[in-house]
Amino acid sequence: MPKRYRESPQGDEIAHFPTMISLAYLLARYNDVKIYFVSPDVVKMKNDIKDYLTSRNIQWEKSADLMEVASKCDVVYQTRIQRERFGERIDLYEEARGKYIVDSRVLEVMQKHAVVMHPLPRLDEITVDVDGDTRAAYFRQAKNGLYIRMALLKLLLVGW
Repeated sequence: MPKRYRESPQGDEIAHFPTMISLAYLLARYNDVKIYFVSPDVVKMKNDIKDYLTSRNIQWEKSADLMEVASKCDVVYQTRIQRERFGERIDLYEEARGKYIVDSRVLEVMQKHAVVMHPLPRLDEITVDVDGDTRAAYFRQAKNGLYIRMALLKLLLVGW
C-alpha cells in the first residue's frame, strides 16, 4: 500500500513554503507515494512542482475535502498562514485563513499510525487539543531538527 502524504498550505502562494517544496522534492525520490494537496485556491500548489512530481511518476491529487484525505494519509503535513506574505492583499489572506484546521475531528478520522507534522510556529491551523495526541509529531520534529542543526554546525566547525 503506498504511503500517502497530505500537504495543506495555509497562507501565501506555495512558492513561499520552502518546507513544502523540499518535502515534495524529497518524496519524489521514493516509489509508491501519493501526495494530496489540500488548500484554498488562492494558495494552491504551483504547476511547476506538480509537473515535476508527474515527471517522476509520483501520484498526486488536489482535494478540497480535508476529512476524506486525512482518513487516507500516513502523514498530515500542515503549514501556517503567513499574513506577511500577502502584503496589501488582506482580502486574499482572509479568503485563505482558517479553511483547513487540524483539530480533534480530524484526529478522529485519521488512521492510528498516522502522524501530524508542522514546521512551527503555528497560529490557529492546529488546535491545542491536538498536542496531547500521540500522532502529533511537530514538537518531536522541532527537537530532531535542533539536533540535526547542532550536528551540521559541529561538522562545519570541527570536521569529522
